[in-house]
Amino acid sequence: MALPAPNLDDRRFQDLVDDAKRLVQQRCPEWTDHNVSDPGVTLIETFASMVDQLLFRLNRVPQAHFLRFLDLIGVRLFPPTAARGEVTFWLSAPQPDPVVVAAGIPICTPGTETEDAIVFTTVRELAIVPCALEKMLTAGRQGDPVDRAEKLGFGGLDQFVEGVEEGFASFGSPPQVGDTMLVGLSGPVPRCAVLLRLDCEVEGVGVDPRDPPLVWEAWDGDGWAACEVDRDETGGLNRPGDIVLHVPAGHTASVINRERAGWLRCRVVQPAAGQPFYSASPQVRAAAASTIGGTIDAVHADTVRDEIVGISEGVPGQRFPVQHSPIVPGDGPLVLETAGGEGWEEWRAVEHFASSGPSDRHFVIDHVAGEVVLGPAVREPDGTLRQYGAVPPKGVPLRLPAYHTGGGQRGNVARGLLTVQRDPVPFVTTVENRHPATGGVEGETVPNAALRGPLSLRTRDRAVTVEDYELLACQAAPDVARVRGVAAGSDVGAGGLRVLVVPAVGDDGTGRLRFEELMPPERMLAAIGRHLDERRCLGARVMVEPPFFQGVTVVATLLARPQASLDKLRSRATEALYRYLNPITGGPEGTGWPFGRPVQAGEVFAVLQQLAGVDMVEDVRLFGADPITGARGDAVSRLDIGKHALVFSYGHQIRITPV
Repeated sequence: MALPAPNLDDRRFQDLVDDAKRLVQQRCPEWTDHNVSDPGVTLIETFASMVDQLLFRLNRVPQAHFLRFLDLIGVRLFPPTAARGEVTFWLSAPQPDPVVVAAGIPICTPGTETEDAIVFTTVRELAIVPCALEKMLTAGRQGDPVDRAEKLGFGGLDQFVEGVEEGFASFGSPPQVGDTMLVGLSGPVPRCAVLLRLDCEVEGVGVDPRDPPLVWEAWDGDGWAACEVDRDETGGLNRPGDIVLHVPAGHTASVINRERAGWLRCRVVQPAAGQPFYSASPQVRAAAASTIGGTIDAVHADTVRDEIVGISEGVPGQRFPVQHSPIVPGDGPLVLETAGGEGWEEWRAVEHFASSGPSDRHFVIDHVAGEVVLGPAVREPDGTLRQYGAVPPKGVPLRLPAYHTGGGQRGNVARGLLTVQRDPVPFVTTVENRHPATGGVEGETVPNAALRGPLSLRTRDRAVTVEDYELLACQAAPDVARVRGVAAGSDVGAGGLRVLVVPAVGDDGTGRLRFEELMPPERMLAAIGRHLDERRCLGARVMVEPPFFQGVTVVATLLARPQASLDKLRSRATEALYRYLNPITGGPEGTGWPFGRPVQAGEVFAVLQQLAGVDMVEDVRLFGADPITGARGDAVSRLDIGKHALVFSYGHQIRITPV
């Protein structure tokens, strides 16, 4: 979108006349005739007209000149970024045939009287493929797989086969880290939710049923990828019940022990500190499997299809506004079509017309303003007219086959809110987002574009300094919250650079962030990597990755004031810590915890002391924590972190002493 020019003084002719008349009443009260026929009023209007012309010229300098210059060199406002998430479609019952969920299905939150529904759209087609259990194998850490089908009852989901009482041991005797139980499905079920119904005996003693040292994985062609466990009623294969697994997108068929199937496996892993381990192997007597749902990506945007944006007038430099703006950039390039003799002809979107010839079917899309711009004709110094980009013939309609509109922070919805199907899908009874949607960012503001403009002019779309890499990384992925460039080090080598990326993610309303959401998605890393690779210096090596996050746990003791609610005070104190020790919105300036800044007990004292209801902060202790394993270090008064690391709040504990 073209940068709007501000008015340095928005007064006009009539405003100046009215101001002068008010001053006349204050300074010269004996002047009572303020009609237009009065000679004095005529003089006021004359001077007001002259001042109005001066203000007109003033409004074009200096800020207006600056913004016009940025517009001239091609600085455009970044459009809003659409939040993304995953939605799961649950079947009413297992189906014998695949259930196809088409791309572009709208899913939204329940609307209210005061707020409109937030709409998400599926980005690709989802096939919920039926499956059945066909094979069961067990394998030791280094041994060959053993077929257990003869000792297993294969039943339906309603009941197991009777008369099978022997069963088999899921793992070795005793179980060891690396022991596996392999489940062979009738075929691969990528992106599907699989229900495993197991009849297990209470034999796997020693383990905590709420936290067994097990992981479920699926073969994706290159290795074993982790499955998300939605529900485990077996308590670590210790009792009859159901296990719901969400199979990753790369699941494919493979051959194990001369048997081809869509393989899943349950593997014994190294227990964490304090986690109980098996002393005996669980026993499985019967099993069954079925597909009960599927998960697909969705984006916070409405899809507009086959919109006629206008009719060509056959002249250069035409602009066609779309009906819905802003336009959210999608996964693929936007396409414009014009009616031709043999159907619709495609036009390709470009960033600018500098390399476009008179016959190139190119166009530029203004995402913020929502305009389709065709190439101009420019008169050269020798008097010739050069056409940049082709011109559609007069009277030809132009249409956009599909584009997305929406985006912004409003799409960062919490888990479990996307529950409404605007277009019902056969055999699908419910839909939900099992995780929060993230990545929604508002469009760029004019002041921020004014700051970015000089940097863009300096870099000229080339990366030389560390600051250049940071700027270009933000341009490649506007949904990045923070970028840090790290010069060559021992881990990269001479001529190398690390670009540390933190995605823009929302909290749960209390400042809490999920650690896995701070890991940038592969699409973001790939987009930044491609963008920087085209602009880096010859020989420079660039690595795009997330920064190291140092977990920090605060254990504080507060003395409450009389009549203060202890539960509310504890909640406010915990929220204050999560918001202050936040890598995106925390820190002293509220713009994210500074890279490499240590955490000191004194500043935590200050954060807690200013809370309403706190009489005195009695004690504050800091503990370094591992956000993945939960392991915690010793208490310190100053927690140092790496030079290019960030903090992550992990499990703060508040103790409140009443008066």
